[in-house]
Amino acid sequence: MKRTLTLILTVLMLCTLLFGCGQKSGDGDPQDTNTEPALADGVYTADFSTDSSMFHVNEACKGKGTLTVENGQMTIHISLPSKSILNLFCGTAEDAQKDGAALLQPTTDTVTYSDGLSEEVNGFDIPVPALDEEFNVAIIGTKGKWYDHKVSVTNPALKEDDAAAPAETLADGTYTIAVTLEGGSGKASIQSPCTLTVADGKMTATIVWSSSHYDYMLVDGERCDVLSTENGSTFEIPVAALDTPLAVVGDTTAMSTPHEIDYTLTFDASSAEVNR
Repeated sequence: MKRTLTLILTVLMLCTLLFGCGQKSGDGDPQDTNTEPALADGVYTADFSTDSSMFHVNEACKGKGTLTVENGQMTIHISLPSKSILNLFCGTAEDAQKDGAALLQPTTDTVTYSDGLSEEVNGFDIPVPALDEEFNVAIIGTKGKWYDHKVSVTNPALKEDDAAAPAETLADGTYTIAVTLEGGSGKASIQSPCTLTVADGKMTATIVWSSSHYDYMLVDGERCDVLSTENGSTFEIPVAALDTPLAVVGDTTAMSTPHEIDYTLTFDASSAEVNR
């Protein structure tokens, strides 16, 4: 009787083991094959979220960064609110302080706010291990202390390819074109339409200010000195693109000391007419 009972129990145990292994194998198969499709190479906009109001993208960027995918590797570029964050580290604050830690270095980004004012801030290129998943990023600011944060990148949307959809261009020649000015106190204005010269594909605009107190302008890092102060201040400045706000600086001597003032100029491509 004992032998029979032992035999029955042994058979039941074997059946249980075999059934359990079969179930485990069946449940494991879908997990092995359910891999998330990789994001195609390209440039995307994506949401960049953090766990703190002290570390976030600049308000002008509306919570988004530029996600670049190259050979399957993802990197997101973000612009911060200021230059107070000096370095980032992909990992924890503890690891960031170890010898040989690869710190992310800042770029200098120019952001333009809804009121037309522009500002230079720090930006960073952050490697992204995966979408829709939190990962560790440590930051250090001007106080010299590292802080841990969790960030995530979500909702990638393919950017329009500027190369595939060329910006508005004009053939070589001389044109009149409408130009709008934003920024400053609102007291100054510029003549519109203005003269736009295109030579070898490069555009140069003749800008005439309502005030004769401007002595130079800064455009894309290039200083343009005043050509004439008769009937206003006249400049020739490079124009990188039409229908796109162009950040410029005008230095005015109207006050007791010279002041550089930020403006934006936008040239309306649809208004361009050939000078005859």
